[in-house]
Amino acid sequence: MGVYLNPGNSGFKKIRNSLYVDKTGLIGMINRTIDTAQKLTCISRPRRFGKSFAAQMLCAYYGKSCDCAALFDDLEIARSHDYRKYLNQFDVIYLDMTNILSEAGNKEIVPYMKRKVTQELTDAYPGLKTDSESFTSTLANAVELTGNKMAAIIDEWDAPVREAPEIQKEYLEFLRSLFKNSGATDKIFSLAYLTGILPIKKDGSQSAISDFEEFTMVKPRKFGVYVGFLEDEVKTLCKDYEIDFHKMKCWYDGYSFRGVDSVYNPNSVMKAIRND
Repeated sequence: MGVYLNPGNSGFKKIRNSLYVDKTGLIGMINRTIDTAQKLTCISRPRRFGKSFAAQMLCAYYGKSCDCAALFDDLEIARSHDYRKYLNQFDVIYLDMTNILSEAGNKEIVPYMKRKVTQELTDAYPGLKTDSESFTSTLANAVELTGNKMAAIIDEWDAPVREAPEIQKEYLEFLRSLFKNSGATDKIFSLAYLTGILPIKKDGSQSAISDFEEFTMVKPRKFGVYVGFLEDEVKTLCKDYEIDFHKMKCWYDGYSFRGVDSVYNPNSVMKAIRND
């Protein structure tokens, strides 16, 4: 297991070891996009809406560094017909952009990512032919060597856009090289999942990575049930932990979407339960 290549299941295991509401149905929806024209997904949410939890869940499910069946067999995704088909079948490239910013420094972020991912790929696959001039060529060589395409999961994708505007152009060009080069993208990736605060088409450089299917807080569409906790989920939590549901609803019932009524902030609900 690595940090940037196949980070394993430790993040999701910690989530499952605490209070947990089953949102693995999201995996099934991503599974349906694999190797299709819709395989690039970007989901934007405000802070404290479980973005990193979802990213860690996807890393655990898709990454082939370990067998994660025990973490998922009792959850909703296990009832899906393609559950086993995609479980732990991909090399996952995982980029937590907030952490990378702090580690690399604003001006070195793109070279840093390329260097770290390449190093972990060569550690995992000693026979890999690398290309110092083309990161995408290195990834394509890895796919050719292993016979398996990759999954890209990028958490807080917009952190460099928000916090390091001086390298925004270089960073977006990096993303463009991965996800707007149809030949390379189709050869390397079976799926890509970006999550962050900003929608891609609202960052001022929409041409850079506009091929992603976007699901925002304003228009979550089919992902509306995974934005936060639904009312029935909150009722169950309140019953299990003997919490006054009406007080919870008064404080945290803050959103609703077409076809999805009463969406609660998951972080606030969990804190209320733990601190009661």
